[in-house]
Amino acid sequence: MESRDKVVVVTGGASGIGAGMARRFAREGARGVVIADVNLERAQGVAQGLGAQAIAVRCDVSQEAEIQALVAKARERFGRIDIYFSNAGILGPLGGLEIENALWDRMWHVHGMAHVWAARAVIPEMVERGEGYFLVTASAAGLLNIVETPAYGVTKHAAVAIAEWLRIAYGRKGVRVSCLCPQSVETDMTRDGSGSAGIDGVVTPEQVADVVIETMRDERFLALPHPGVAKYLQAKGQDYDRWLGGMQKLHARYMEQPPPG
Repeated sequence: MESRDKVVVVTGGASGIGAGMARRFAREGARGVVIADVNLERAQGVAQGLGAQAIAVRCDVSQEAEIQALVAKARERFGRIDIYFSNAGILGPLGGLEIENALWDRMWHVHGMAHVWAARAVIPEMVERGEGYFLVTASAAGLLNIVETPAYGVTKHAAVAIAEWLRIAYGRKGVRVSCLCPQSVETDMTRDGSGSAGIDGVVTPEQVADVVIETMRDERFLALPHPGVAKYLQAKGQDYDRWLGGMQKLHARYMEQPPPG
């Protein structure tokens, strides 16, 4: 699918991947770009840089009612939603089993249920029209896990699974579904590219946008800004136990690193 003349909603759109994609959708000729974020002021700054076709909406995607309100505002302003980029994510403190339940709960909502709630709000309309695109930002951690934090890796696995299910259920009903799985990206969450997330280097939001647009045009499922992720995923499938052994070594090296600061 091409973005020209389409109406796009981008969550987590005030910075990082979301802001980069909002700008790219605008350059691709989108008729409307809705930039949603918990930080309304920053979202407004992105929208102002894009002109009259962009609006900013405050939205906490951990709340279903706020996603419903976001969708309603997008429809009120532009009439429809052609592309929904469910992108918002959080990181929080790193650690192991001691990570607090509150962070687990918030990650389940932001990395899991937010995609379900968004799909519930926009996919029926797309099915009725016989056309639409639903994009989920997961992570390479959703395919390969991550040694620094179980909460992030586990909930990003959920994001991949939700996107897979949506592709299975609606792929023959006109709804395209893709899942973005980068490693480290220049964002507020992973600015230093340290740890396993930066093992294959750090890419910019603009580089991510190039891959997403290409993936949408080809209507592929996985958008992989770091090509090495495909090789790691293949190795995981070919010999799961050997792959787990390699991850154990990576975890051991991570635990030996001095704490930041």
